[in-house]
Amino acid sequence: MRTALVIGTGLIGTSAALALSQRGVTVHLSDHDPEQAVTAAALGAGTAEAPEGPVDLAIVAAPPAHTATVLADAMRRGAARGYLDVASVKGGPRRELEALGLDLTSYIGTHPMSGRERSGPLAATADLFEGRPWVLTPTRDTDTEVLNLALELVSHCRAVPVVMDADAHDRAVALVSHMPHLVSSMVAARLEHAEETAVRLCGQGIRDVTRIAASDPRMWIDILSANPGPVADLLTDVAADLEETVQALRALQASDEAKRREGSSGIEDVLRRGNAGQVRVPGKHGSAPRAYEVVAVLIDDQPGQLARIFADAGRAGVNIEDVRIEHATGQQAGLVQLMVEPQAAPVLSAALRERGWAVRQ
Repeated sequence: MRTALVIGTGLIGTSAALALSQRGVTVHLSDHDPEQAVTAAALGAGTAEAPEGPVDLAIVAAPPAHTATVLADAMRRGAARGYLDVASVKGGPRRELEALGLDLTSYIGTHPMSGRERSGPLAATADLFEGRPWVLTPTRDTDTEVLNLALELVSHCRAVPVVMDADAHDRAVALVSHMPHLVSSMVAARLEHAEETAVRLCGQGIRDVTRIAASDPRMWIDILSANPGPVADLLTDVAADLEETVQALRALQASDEAKRREGSSGIEDVLRRGNAGQVRVPGKHGSAPRAYEVVAVLIDDQPGQLARIFADAGRAGVNIEDVRIEHATGQQAGLVQLMVEPQAAPVLSAALRERGWAVRQ
């Protein structure tokens, strides 16, 4: 691939353009808002000038509701040898293109499974997709050259290609992305009118659950409008679980011992099913989840503290597998939780204590 046209210079489009530009591909940028394309160009994502002729690959990064329309326009004017989109739903856009009577041999639907709470070109990074799954949904009609162009894009972005059927993809993202986002928003909505004294008690648990609720509602309306059926089916199941959980909690309030036991059993069931589901979430680099030991270190909220602690871990020969930070309420301090292999935990704890860190048991 020598040339590409990115249509839609938001977070995903600009991030892909940045990655391609860094790999030596000449990238042309287009957006319904010309100023946004100019901004992406200023970041080094390519040029806002139109290409003189057909490019090798056109990448449509428009909202799902507009994906088919933008693709159809590009295909009708012969903008590229191959076309793909990066919308978060796949079945709908393809059916719309089929209804328009377009030849889809030069098209493949794709979806990079990566993003951020922020949107727009200023939130874009060339490494946004690194190590993340990038779904490709070819059909029997997809031209081999187009599939190869899509694989080349995924390689340039250092993502991991995953081939799926379009409708199977839409059901999958409803489960792992769309439904959880709505549930996160519902939990966060409980905080809107909560008393300030209660909100000040928020810890890492509520931050984890509500983090994705900070995303742009307008963007999510577009996404959910393109995949409402599978999301509604999943929320129906969640609603049934919620109803059973509410009944179990009410039973725990009963004076009758048998009802309390029944309520306790119901709560235990949902918690155990949660455990069983959580362990299936892939771990580091998409591998099977692993159990890490936590080394907790109290640090001051001062510049350079994290760099120092990582450097000291490196000197001890210990690899930090993951890290979390829990900030202390009302204090300029926090608890850094360093996840390491179990056999490395005592080595790291001893090394950090020797260097003056306050390691918590």
